[in-house]
Amino acid sequence: MTAKHPILYIAITNHGFGHAVRAASVAAAVQKMYPEILLILVTTAPRWLLESYIPGDFIHRPRAFDIGVVQADSFAMDKAATLEKVQQIRAQEKSIIASEVNFIRQNRVGLILADIPPLAASIGKAAGIPCWMLSNFGWDFIYRAWGGEFSAIADWMSECYAKCDRLFRLPFHESMSAFPEIVDVGLTGGTPRHSPDTLRSKWGITTPTEQTILLTFGGLGLQEIPYDNLLKFSDWQFITFDRNAPDLPNLIKITDQSYRPVDFMLVCGRVVSKPGYSTFAEALRLGVPIVTLTREDFAEAPLLLEGIQNHTYHQILQPAEFFQSNWEFLHQPMLPPHQSQMVATDGTEAIARAVVSYFQNR
Repeated sequence: MTAKHPILYIAITNHGFGHAVRAASVAAAVQKMYPEILLILVTTAPRWLLESYIPGDFIHRPRAFDIGVVQADSFAMDKAATLEKVQQIRAQEKSIIASEVNFIRQNRVGLILADIPPLAASIGKAAGIPCWMLSNFGWDFIYRAWGGEFSAIADWMSECYAKCDRLFRLPFHESMSAFPEIVDVGLTGGTPRHSPDTLRSKWGITTPTEQTILLTFGGLGLQEIPYDNLLKFSDWQFITFDRNAPDLPNLIKITDQSYRPVDFMLVCGRVVSKPGYSTFAEALRLGVPIVTLTREDFAEAPLLLEGIQNHTYHQILQPAEFFQSNWEFLHQPMLPPHQSQMVATDGTEAIARAVVSYFQNR
């Protein structure tokens, strides 16, 4: 591979779909700005998800450098299994790094961009190439809040993050103080590929925007969404990507994997979700109000909830209001943002420009 074909190695944390979505949105922007670049996406996220964001070619290298949190769905966390798996990864640290350094050197990778597996920074240092990262939190932040045996894991992760050459810190962030160089950027995410009229025609969406609701709970979904409540809103339409959802007259199930939740946001009056950076960021970038459940014992959640309360029309639901009510919240007005200042929305483009500039000026 010659210098005319620069290679970007993108390492993505092994947790849900949100990290893959925001990293892939940056990858797509890099590819658009600099078509000569070769993208290597290093992640266990499914290829169809990456392809839904990246229109051009890329190499998919299925590798896991971290575990995130082991979860049965978007809320049910298994801390014991998480600890066991992250300890296994730590025990394999040297062999993981050696394997990736060999791959990076053989393929003449020029830059690592990571969201946000700690080992990526150690791999970059060992390979002798820069590692840049993007995120609004580090996994050390999540684990340290749990205490006990997770404290030592958090310290190890902070030591890894200290080897990072540059962090693009996204909005709604913790301090991320382990990182030596921090550049603050705006929100990341994809943009809709289809016009509202096209979507309405293709999917039979006939309700006004205010009575069209997107239900999206990330790649892990929810086990017990009370879909029966939808029947109480017969003149509304709901959209879901949940393949296991029941067949209801006012529920549209999107099973075509070329479509993404962001594609439907502009035909919806609100997005009903759980605390998740990528869903929130894409809705905010499009100005779509957000209804979210709270999430206990996950340190990122309060940062996200504060962010949407400050910057968009919103509703914050306790779990009982979602799981055990008749969804009266849909008849209630959305609360206005606390702040008049808009949050920056140019993160995808800003990170991509920095990556392209790095390769063009080597």
